[in-house]
Amino acid sequence: MVAIEPFAVEQWMDAHETTAKFNIAETCCASISIDQLRALCDHQNSPPLPDLSKKLDYGAIRGSADLRNNLARLYSTKTASPLSPENILITPGAIAANFLLLYSLVGPGDHVICHHPTYQQLYSVPTSLGAEVDLWRAKPENDWIPSVEELKGLIKSNTKLIVLNNPNNPTGQILKKSLLQEVVELAREHDITVFSDEVYRPIFHGISPIDSEFPSSILSMGYKNTIATGSMSKAYSLAGIRVGWIASRSKDIIEKCAEARDYTTISVSRLDEQVAAFALGQDTIHNLLGRNIGLARTNLEILERFIVKHDEYCSWVKPVAGTTAFVKFSSSEGKPVNSVELCKRLQERTGVMFLPGDYGFGEEFKGYVRIGYVNETEVLKQGLDAMRGFMRKEFDDLPLAE
Repeated sequence: MVAIEPFAVEQWMDAHETTAKFNIAETCCASISIDQLRALCDHQNSPPLPDLSKKLDYGAIRGSADLRNNLARLYSTKTASPLSPENILITPGAIAANFLLLYSLVGPGDHVICHHPTYQQLYSVPTSLGAEVDLWRAKPENDWIPSVEELKGLIKSNTKLIVLNNPNNPTGQILKKSLLQEVVELAREHDITVFSDEVYRPIFHGISPIDSEFPSSILSMGYKNTIATGSMSKAYSLAGIRVGWIASRSKDIIEKCAEARDYTTISVSRLDEQVAAFALGQDTIHNLLGRNIGLARTNLEILERFIVKHDEYCSWVKPVAGTTAFVKFSSSEGKPVNSVELCKRLQERTGVMFLPGDYGFGEEFKGYVRIGYVNETEVLKQGLDAMRGFMRKEFDDLPLAE
């Protein structure tokens, strides 16, 4: 292994989120309590959650049967064969799932292609493991949709893994079904495994499930060597229970991850697994996702009004999924502002927290900030109101990007 790069996004969040008055850098759908979760269940006479009568032993090492059964049902769609619960491995959040998967599959001499911009972990960890990493770049002028022709040009004889992030953080865009099919066919042709971080799935608010281009999970694309990771944090509003998972059509991949997992995780908290299984149960999941998709649509309209009002300074590709927007701030002359200084001054003077794009996702994203908009609607409204005041009084004094 080589020295791993500092995790810029998480370091920024750690340094700033506890002091923010209006945290609109947060990427989770507005978090809920156990009481709120129970209220979303169709059966209000359900047993206490969690069941305090159960002994707190390790439980099932790879994850509880209830939780893995519920997850297997989510991946067993009408267009895909059923996924066995044995093909799912529970982890302490998706961040652990991603690291475990990459550690298990990638090493020196391997080549990895990673969809970009994306969560830094997905390309920095393979680099630290000794792999060569190329970025499959998405660009705003193409609505953040990467080119399949460029992907073809990146493939080498030692390409081991193609890494996707769908829906995408930070852009809020999707890899549509036809594009996913092209990626899968390329991978099949070259015997490459496809790993998709699907932590923002299924928060789709700008594309209908009946649209022919609605993106399936990577596990539903008819290729065995595919892997999806997910968690209860983003789409399901339950970051505090620290539950994530690895799912694959390949039992061999699951076994490799399980062998490595023995060194890091005996099991996930039984209390956390109970809450996760309840949230993903058929009596609760539809109401929970309905609440979060509705919140995303409502809040995106509010953010869009802000962008339109300030379109002399702001530009974006409107998100269609997930919880994040990637917004570029420029001067009246069209030059990108220093986004780090923008975020620092904004929080110091108004309490509003954004994440600077060129700090968190790469130096090429000068002027960009990531905004997490699927928080409590009142927090977003008040934060954008404070931002309006900043735009009137402070914005013109910001330095430009170098």
